Amino acid sequence: MEGLFLLEGDKMAKEALEQAEVVHIYAMEDWIEAHKASIHSKEIPFTVITERELKAISALTTPNKVLLVLKQFTQKLETISLQKGYALYLDQIQDPGNMGTILRNADWFGIPYVFCSEGCADSYNSKVIQASMGAIFRVKVIHIPLAELLEANADIPVYGTVLEGSNLYEIEPAQNGLIVIGNEGRGISPELQSLLTHKVTIPRGKNGGAESLNAAVASGIVCAVFCKPEGN
Repeated sequence: MEGLFLLEGDKMAKEALEQAEVVHIYAMEDWIEAHKASIHSKEIPFTVITERELKAISALTTPNKVLLVLKQFTQKLETISLQKGYALYLDQIQDPGNMGTILRNADWFGIPYVFCSEGCADSYNSKVIQASMGAIFRVKVIHIPLAELLEANADIPVYGTVLEGSNLYEIEPAQNGLIVIGNEGRGISPELQSLLTHKVTIPRGKNGGAESLNAAVASGIVCAVFCKPEGN
């Protein structure tokens, strides 16, 4: 069925029971017993399965007791304002692990929205869900062209990570804005670079030799600079 996604593992399943619409639970008997109060109060259908059956349907190497079928989240662009705080925009981030880690970064730094261009990994891919470590419940992910997003949020600063830009550690970030993270191999596309208002770069260390940074790592560094607590 369309509009559904899978989630695995004890920790995230517990969060899902509180924060998402669960369609069905497939779990081992002891997990069902431990969570029967929540399951029955919300009238969630469930199927008790064995460890062997769980391994047969799981995408994980070492499944952990439970697999949930959930409804995808509905995000409405008209309710979104970027006039306060920051949001991320991902330009063709294709690796699901990177995508999930970026969601986790956003969650850690209190960034509520992650927007995605065409060509990004599916935010409901099982690897994205697992790598997000529960961030998928708190960070809203919306697929939308950057130009369209900026039409609805005129005059906001748009920062982009490029190889030749202002030193990230020397700029004075605005109080709000959009931070664009480029594709793992090609960086930010020329089309999107034309929409940037500020180009920034993460300077290489004194003895650094790597050609570039992983996209998820770069997003974490940028978020740490832009979202540092007041007084630090």
